[in-house]
Amino acid sequence: MVWRYYYTFMSKEKVTLTLDSENLRELRALVGARSMSETVDTALGVQLARLRHLREVDVWLAEMDRDHGPIPPQTLEWAAKMVGDWEARVEGRRRKVG
Repeated sequence: MVWRYYYTFMSKEKVTLTLDSENLRELRALVGARSMSETVDTALGVQLARLRHLREVDVWLAEMDRDHGPIPPQTLEWAAKMVGDWEARVEGRRRKVG
């Protein structure tokens, strides 16, 4: 299989952000001479993907509620725990890699 890479140029916009000092210090220590803008932009992309996914889950839950009636609270609690456990595992793997 041959992989082809296509470079796309997206418009960029300069912004001013207020960030947690400790997070920023740790990020600078981790990325070193690499681009802070690229690192923050990548993190923003990851967070946006997560938020889009959660929005889709909310739409799906609303459809389930509409088509099948209310979802029992214990089912929602179970699902929230599953998501929380998954996020904790993912975060643990990120910390080991980083």
